Amino acid sequence: MTVIDVLRDRLNAILDLGGPVVAILLCLSVVSLAVVLYKLWQYASAGVGRHRSLRQAMAELDAGRTDAAAGYLRKSRSHLAPVLLRALNAGTAPDKTRIEAEASARLNRLERCFRILDSIAQISPLLGLFGTVLGMIDAFQALQDAGSAVDPSTLAGGIWVALMTTAAGLAVSMPTSLLLTFLESRLARERSIAEIAIETLFAPLPKARDKGDVLQPFPQANAR
Repeated sequence: MTVIDVLRDRLNAILDLGGPVVAILLCLSVVSLAVVLYKLWQYASAGVGRHRSLRQAMAELDAGRTDAAAGYLRKSRSHLAPVLLRALNAGTAPDKTRIEAEASARLNRLERCFRILDSIAQISPLLGLFGTVLGMIDAFQALQDAGSAVDPSTLAGGIWVALMTTAAGLAVSMPTSLLLTFLESRLARERSIAEIAIETLFAPLPKARDKGDVLQPFPQANAR
């Protein structure tokens, strides 16, 4: 017997226990895994979280060295670098609204498929509960048909099978929800980096003062 035959037999045994609800949950788990793998590949290809060169370019922009900033942007693997580099290479002053729209479009592409993961995380426990209710109905129906010759093991077995669908639903929902939270947190940081980078491009910090300049403290209110 090959490994495929063993896996097929185990899969059939699980489906026989849980019925169509478990089959649906298995399909949802496969979809969830495929989406997560796709998003991880997409994040890696877009350079999500890899902003070392981008941060160096922002520092050069604050210092007023646009040529050095453009060099760092060319080396950057961040998906935001081409947008900022295009703005630097523009012959005229770039339109801030256009740059923000292009950055937003790139971020929106990274947000695709989030609704699929969110739907799977929400519907899986409900499907598990639905399977449990159906299993309990079958168990009590078998108990009623048995009449006075009730076998407790039959009722316990039916309840065990019914509760397995709830466990399957939670097993699909919990990791999907955690992975979705992870992906959303990474995207939230990307949005923050994009906002800072665009503001640095259009409103760099003023140049630092000479070492001989003395910074005066803010005046205190009601100073006596």
